[in-house]
Amino acid sequence: MRHLSRREVIVVAGAMAASPIPVRLAAQTASDKPIKFILPVGAGSGVDGITRAASNALGKALGTSIVIENQPGAGGVVGTNALTKSAPDGLTLSVVSNNHVIYPSVLKSLPFDPIKDITPIAVIGSTPMVLVVNAKFPAKNMQEFVALLRANPGKYNYASSGNGTILHLAAELMKDATGTFATHIPYRGFGPMMADIIGGQVDFGVGALPAVAGQIKSGNLRAICIASPQRASSHPDIPTALEQGFPKYLVEGWFAAVGPAKMSAEHVRRIHGAVATAFATEEVKAAMARQGNTIRIQSPEASSAFFQLELNKYAAIVKKAGIKPD
Repeated sequence: MRHLSRREVIVVAGAMAASPIPVRLAAQTASDKPIKFILPVGAGSGVDGITRAASNALGKALGTSIVIENQPGAGGVVGTNALTKSAPDGLTLSVVSNNHVIYPSVLKSLPFDPIKDITPIAVIGSTPMVLVVNAKFPAKNMQEFVALLRANPGKYNYASSGNGTILHLAAELMKDATGTFATHIPYRGFGPMMADIIGGQVDFGVGALPAVAGQIKSGNLRAICIASPQRASSHPDIPTALEQGFPKYLVEGWFAAVGPAKMSAEHVRRIHGAVATAFATEEVKAAMARQGNTIRIQSPEASSAFFQLELNKYAAIVKKAGIKPD
């Protein structure tokens, strides 16, 4: 999420034209009203990959076709604003992640309220976050990494996908948990950030496991630790920070299905049931496992409480890190 002025947020939130990308089902169903998922991220991102992997099973469970419409921009503000302005008829939904509840802490003004203007349907699961360094970085594990940073405060720098994004805050959490300091270099998106870590212009960063797994496998990046409580089943060779002696470094990405505010209880129950059914299929479970994701479906009520807890958690992190809202 790059720094935005109030005017930029308002202007960019109005620029929401995007070409819908249909996801074809194996067989058409009786319904002639497709369900549209407005994703506040670009194609190929973690949330996009999760949604597309589940789209066929979800469409079958809902008895209709699914259309995915990517509306990236302003760190997710554009797409989420489009969702909140949609009719609460169960035909327009979204999948959001941690950034959704970070907005209020890093932006002075938003065109929507991330709690009041959405209807939580289901927190679906979580994604491991991985601390990665470029191939030439001298540290091979968490102990060596922390020792280097402690011995050379300010010498090393880290990249994020934008000021105030989950990748920025995940790195700030690492600094706080290890008592280290490094200089933050924000980028405009995940791609440029990773390119400069791989190229050696920046020393390290944090990324979602599905997004960095290929570069780790190729040797372009080295994984220092996973910040989850346990190792990822898809990459059991990457140790956790916890088992390397740093129990306070715990942070995971998460993804959740939401709709606009004021959806009826009937719509919420129906869609929640379909999400639970879709993510229980062998096809989707296998896809999530390949991506390194863990499925943990929560009820609409639990999801609502989770959103508020996460909003409060990240507000505290932003305040402690001294990140100023723009």
